[in-house]
Amino acid sequence: GLEEGAKNQFSTFSNFITTINQKKEGIGNRNSPTQPVIPNIKNGKDLPPLCLDVRQKQRMSVDALPQELKAPVPPEPSLPIRTKTVKDFQDDMEKSKASGDWKAVHNFYSTTFDSFLEINAAFKKDTNSPFNTIEDSGIDAKFVNVVYDALLNTPQDVQKSVLKGIINGLLQEWTGPRTKDDLRAYCILLQNPQFSNTSTYVIYAHLLRQIAALTEADHHFLVHWSKKISQKRFKQVVDRLLQFISLRLFPAKPEEFPPMVKCTWWIPSATKVLALFNAANSLISPPIISYTDFYNSTLDHIDLMEEYHNWQCYGNSHRFSFCQYPFIISIAAKKVIIQRDSEQQMISIARQSLVDKVSRRQKPDMNMLFLNVKVRRTHLVSDSLDELARKKADLKKKLKVTFVGEAGLDMGGLTKEWFLLLIRQIFHPDYGMFTYHKDSQCHWFSSFKCDNYSEFRLVGALMGLAVYNSITLDIRFPPCCYKKLLSPPIVPCDHNTLVGICGVTLDDLFQIMPELAHGLSELLSYEGNVEEDFYSTFQVFQEEFGVIKSYNLKPNGDKIPVTNRNRKEYVQLYVDFLLNKSIYKQFAAFYYGFHSVCASYALLLLRPEEVEILVCGSPELDMSALQRSTQYEGYQKTDLTIRYFWDVVLGFSLDLQKKLLHFATGSDRVPVGGMADLNFKISKSETSTNWLPVAHTCFNQLCLPPYKNKKELKQKLIIGISNAEGFGLE
Repeated sequence: GLEEGAKNQFSTFSNFITTINQKKEGIGNRNSPTQPVIPNIKNGKDLPPLCLDVRQKQRMSVDALPQELKAPVPPEPSLPIRTKTVKDFQDDMEKSKASGDWKAVHNFYSTTFDSFLEINAAFKKDTNSPFNTIEDSGIDAKFVNVVYDALLNTPQDVQKSVLKGIINGLLQEWTGPRTKDDLRAYCILLQNPQFSNTSTYVIYAHLLRQIAALTEADHHFLVHWSKKISQKRFKQVVDRLLQFISLRLFPAKPEEFPPMVKCTWWIPSATKVLALFNAANSLISPPIISYTDFYNSTLDHIDLMEEYHNWQCYGNSHRFSFCQYPFIISIAAKKVIIQRDSEQQMISIARQSLVDKVSRRQKPDMNMLFLNVKVRRTHLVSDSLDELARKKADLKKKLKVTFVGEAGLDMGGLTKEWFLLLIRQIFHPDYGMFTYHKDSQCHWFSSFKCDNYSEFRLVGALMGLAVYNSITLDIRFPPCCYKKLLSPPIVPCDHNTLVGICGVTLDDLFQIMPELAHGLSELLSYEGNVEEDFYSTFQVFQEEFGVIKSYNLKPNGDKIPVTNRNRKEYVQLYVDFLLNKSIYKQFAAFYYGFHSVCASYALLLLRPEEVEILVCGSPELDMSALQRSTQYEGYQKTDLTIRYFWDVVLGFSLDLQKKLLHFATGSDRVPVGGMADLNFKISKSETSTNWLPVAHTCFNQLCLPPYKNKKELKQKLIIGISNAEGFGLE
């Protein structure tokens, strides 16, 4: 960290920067307090389309730009000659540490960071080469890393000289478009570890402001250059930006920062720069860091619905909203937005039903406020289908389930049981709607043609109802399914528009049919003569009810041989046929069923992986968290049996822990809110200790006999969770 004396000096720098910028801003456009205002930027339309505009109903991507944008390229000024190498710098550092004389190191840092030209002179791999393509930034990453790693171990006057030089660079008068050397300097300065310290935030904010206001073409270069940064440095920059946003929202020491009214542009600027790194992360497969590393959990504590409504009302206009940049909002926060949006829709529809009743002078009935589903256990699927089809207008009301002939009141248990029984029956292999692939342990849509696809619509509606009513389902769909479910995320007004069609790759097929995908991969890498050795055409064959049927992958495909030259096209068409075309009607019905319940602009905020977590829960188990949140009935948490139980469970392998969770709750996955949202309960079973444990999955309840010792409890528990299926032993 930097000492108090340094802070005072930075405060002086800050005032200087503020004064200069206030003079410049007086000339510029001040229509929007949240829009970064930079000299020579004519209007806000040059900002990158890296955020979601609710009015456009689509996701935008930096990668949609052409490989090389034909923007005017300003001439690069000649760079000073600097010959210091990594070894020279390291030698200077060692001598300074040994002698205490930091003059050589001080001179290097103060010279290198004095201007954008000097930064390039020091860190550009070859000062004579332009490096003006997206493939190579021309930055000597090793030298940059060594210099920054050493910086925080130097005396304060050295660190202050770096910041003073950065201020000089930021105050430079810009007379035209940025050069590639300028972009290189921005890329290098973003990696400065000094910006982790709050005393440097005024300088950091101005750096972010200038980067955020660059043209779309310049952002394109920064995105592609950023993806070449090492994982460690990339994560550090992202964490620094997230910390900057968090501390500006909730400062530990408010006196450290200017008043919020004077720096409303801080958070929008940082978020826009973070969007560039998110775009860079999305360009690589696998990504540099997980998409969850962009989550800012601080946003869980702000008024999310105000953010959501601002976004709905203003889109990408002058009013900033975090919903324009959904990658920064955690899945827990998105769930809150979706739930509250759902609740508001439920209340609105229930209120309208009440008004309609009163206007017709009919007596109001409490049942009109709910989606009441009455089914017979013996006709579960057909009754459910009929009920949901008849009550389309009520799908957004709170769900209540009644089993005909049973006196139970639905306090949540019957709803969960209805979901469990219905999912188990629909996904049974004998039912024929879905095919279970053992290699990938997931279900996929059957391609068999039929006259009525209403049952696929039912499954989609079930998934929608589960999200809407916060029920976790034990469904095993591959990630590709959720990608298709958001294609597009808003149901198109034109019913002729194709839905559920997305770009699919061999990687998507690997997640469903790994053996077939491996065979196609072998075809792509085959070194012999594909046409003579494989003797294949652009035609596929499928068995349907015992009959082999053929389908052309392209017009006259049966007459076009697969060769070394066209095999990539063949594989792509084959994958597209399997995952899109052959199941189009089935998936379209499924898509419309899901969106009939979940139609909301909130879906625009979600990634496919996040939809899966909302539907099925998270696979990450934390049994210690479950222990802390468990409730007891007939037991105390200090009882010997309970202590035995947790000793055994915490010592289980992950596989056994999943089996226990599945045994007790009907799913081996965790709700978005974590283990605490399970409301897990252990009840005392007044039966013989010879009996196995019993579970009531509808209530997430485990009934545990008072076993005499840990060995007996472990033996009985493993037998129970390893052999139970549904509501009885196999």
